[in-house]
Amino acid sequence: MDARQKITIKDVARRAGCGIATASRVLNRSGPASAEVRARVESAADALGFSFSAMGRALQGGRSMTIGCLVPSLANPVFAEAVQGVQEALSGSGYQLLIASSNYDGEADNDAIATLVAKEVDGVIVTMVAPEKSAALSDARGRGLPVSLMFHDPIDGFVTAHVDNFTAAREVARRFADLGHRHTAFLSLRFSSSDRSRNRYAGFRAECAARGLPDPVLIELGELEADRPELLADSFASLKDVTALFASNDFLAIAVQKAARLMGKSVPQDLSVVGFDGIEIGRLLELPLATIETAPHAMGRQAAQTLLEMLQGKACVQRPPLPFDFRAGATLARPRAESRDDDQGTAWPPSVPSLKIAQKQG
Repeated sequence: MDARQKITIKDVARRAGCGIATASRVLNRSGPASAEVRARVESAADALGFSFSAMGRALQGGRSMTIGCLVPSLANPVFAEAVQGVQEALSGSGYQLLIASSNYDGEADNDAIATLVAKEVDGVIVTMVAPEKSAALSDARGRGLPVSLMFHDPIDGFVTAHVDNFTAAREVARRFADLGHRHTAFLSLRFSSSDRSRNRYAGFRAECAARGLPDPVLIELGELEADRPELLADSFASLKDVTALFASNDFLAIAVQKAARLMGKSVPQDLSVVGFDGIEIGRLLELPLATIETAPHAMGRQAAQTLLEMLQGKACVQRPPLPFDFRAGATLARPRAESRDDDQGTAWPPSVPSLKIAQKQG
């Protein structure tokens, strides 16, 4: 064959000894084929140097062959790992990934969705402030755009790849209770805008109640406090009885340890700390972090696989939550009641102005 001649799907089918439709299904990964036929078609395509033109496929199928992926942040390794999982699941499918991030901002979420729709993506994979309330996402779905969520707990009308935040948080409360902690706190950033954080608090509180423990103190942080441990220390001012703290993510749990040191307190002797997510850096700390380990890479893969099924016209059902593990770490121990400052008549932490403390009553 003349090297200058354009190789077509017809040439591949002829060399593989199958029909054009079969060759197309194999190379598009759009339908069933036996392992033997698939091997013949792929071998023929390799020998001829054939590859589909993405533009040609888009024109042929009315698709852009692009997928939009919106996450709150790429600086957080949890979301970066999930995006990596999405990319791996899409590998070989012919789809390209367009990535956007919103910095946990609802308006930025809507702007990003609108931009992705304007670029005519064929579907979106999203983690955002409130998918069920997003006008832009509602408009996109109204146009028939497939949507796959990740990290979100199940929401009516959506399919999501997720971990059971409520159940995972109950495990943290069980660990605290089993070690003898009675007075606990839950630390969160963006509590009002994060369904994950709210469900973690709900599960933590439910298990505390089941164990006969007082309601955990809910500490809602501002952006400034989360970035400055000295201000975080200030926000602990009224927590004189608390011996165990559950942070809604690992970054906050790490910041808590720095804040405790600034107050002259030790983790875990004076304060046990548990995080959520299981980021790798938590293992590398001088005191490896106790945390709930999740599987963000698997979450991204599942979300992408769900979207591919939607694009193939398959009926999608909500999959069970992905597994989690409790990593014991070195920041969790029994409370050292005999050396607590409040036993000596002094409040713990030292009395300083409080910033944002909110306690939920039972």
